[in-house]
Formats: sequence, structure tokens, C-alpha cells
Amino acid sequence: MKEIYYLLKRNILLYLRDRVSVFFSILSMLIVLALMVIFLGNMNAENVVDALAESGSMRDTAADEKNAVYLIQMWTLAGILIVNAVTITLTVIGTMVQDEVKNRLASFYMAPVKRIKIALGYILSSWIVGIGMCILTLILGELYMAFRGHPLLPAADCLKLCGMIVLNTFVYASLSYFIALFIHSESAWSSIMTIIGTLVGFVGAIYLPMSMLPEGVSKVLKCLPVLHGAAMMRMVCTRDAIDQTFAGLPEIAGDTFREQMGVSVFMGDREIVLFDQILFLVICAIIAIIASAWITKRRKLRDR
Repeated sequence: MKEIYYLLKRNILLYLRDRVSVFFSILSMLIVLALMVIFLGNMNAENVVDALAESGSMRDTAADEKNAVYLIQMWTLAGILIVNAVTITLTVIGTMVQDEVKNRLASFYMAPVKRIKIALGYILSSWIVGIGMCILTLILGELYMAFRGHPLLPAADCLKLCGMIVLNTFVYASLSYFIALFIHSESAWSSIMTIIGTLVGFVGAIYLPMSMLPEGVSKVLKCLPVLHGAAMMRMVCTRDAIDQTFAGLPEIAGDTFREQMGVSVFMGDREIVLFDQILFLVICAIIAIIASAWITKRRKLRDR
């Protein structure tokens, strides 16, 4: 266990000491948050207000606008948490690629330390940093909501989100490690990070809601962990906001919003419940770890 601790500590310190990497991690988070709130948030909020106006009931337009903005901003916050869970863990795992390029990884393999411990050092450091950055995002998001005069999430919901952050960051740390096993240059890893960082917003139906995606695309996304991670966080973030926004309307109005915006995910006519999503994410992490262990073992045998 001491070996894992020292490797874990080393990898975290290497990330934190790279102030440029930490700065751009936080800056990219803030830029994406600002862009989604200012542009996509306004557009989606206007769509919600228009839908409420067309309901045929007497509505308080000012209250509807305020509630719609709060709803979309909470929906956006859930998406940002998933984006960070993917991109931050990917950035920290990049330490392994740097170690391989500089022949440090070969030195680790020559040391009397099991390779599984070396792997855990990278995965756990990525996981811990990812948790910290995502919780920081949640805190900043809640502070922004308070600044705008919106209610804060109940403590129980914040704890649920923290649990979901823990699960999601572990899944993506495991997947990032698996991907890193096939990358042997820093330029290639940088390209992978750029591609994944660009695609994650679309894969999680964050930049474009589910209702705007072709049916074939949405079916593919439902087979990926990012969408389900985003959906479970959206369910917690938007529950009270949906009830408040669609108050006075039939229950189907809120249900329709959940389905169109990726809060609820359906496979055919069956809704994927939280237990199914958690199980799916855990299976993805287990598969990534087993596959990584198999590849590492094959390489070890080949090195002999």
C-alpha cells in the first residue's frame, strides 16, 4: 500500500505543480460554463418560456422567465460536471504518457513494484483530482446561483451529487488509463484530449438536447456512459426546478421536458432508472480495468 500512496502523492503533486495545466483546467471550465449559460442557456430558456405561454393557462410571464432561466442553468451545471469529470481525469492521466516518453515508466516497471500498483497510482490520482475539481465546479455553480437570486440545492441533493461525482470520475479515470495504454507520445495524447474534450459535450447531449438529435444518434449515445452520467446528475439538479417551472400544468409537461432534455433516458418504452445507470457505469469501469490489466500483462510477458 505504501507504493500506491507514494505514486498517488507523486502524480497529484506533478499535476498541481504544473500551474499552467491547472490554470487552463479551471479556465476552460469557466469558459464553457459562461458560453453555455450566456448562449445555449438563453436559447433553451426562451424555448421553455414559449412552451409555457402556449399551454393555454394564465401564466405569470416574469415568474416563468425566472424559473426557466434557473431550470436551464441547473441543467447546464449538471452538464459541466460531466464535462469536467471526463476532461480533468484525462488531463491527469497524461502524466503516465509523459512518464513513458521520458522513460520514467520503464524505470517504474524495473523496480520491485507490481504493475497493478503502478496502474492504481495513476488511476487513483486522476480520480482524486477529478473529484476535487468537480466539487469545486459545483461550489462555484451554487455560488453563481445564489448571486443570481436562485435557491440553493438542499444538502441532501448536494450529497447525492458528490456521490455521483465520485462514481463518474472513477469511471472516466479508468477509461482514460485504458486509452493511455495505446498512446506513446505527448502530441498524440494532446490530440486525443482535444478530440474527446470537443466530443464529450455532444456525446452527453449537453450542447444539443436529446430532442434535437437524430434518432440514430440518440440510440448510439444511450450506449455510452457519458449520457447516463449526465442524466443522473440532471435528475438531481433539476428536480425542484422542473416542479417549480411547470407548476399548474399537467404532469406530462414536466415529463416531456425531462425526456427532450436528456434528464430521463428511455430505451424503447422503458425508462432507464438510476440503479440501471449506476450499474452500467460500474460495469464500464470494471471492463476498462480488466482490459487494462490484460494489456499490461501481455506487455509484461512480451518484455520478458
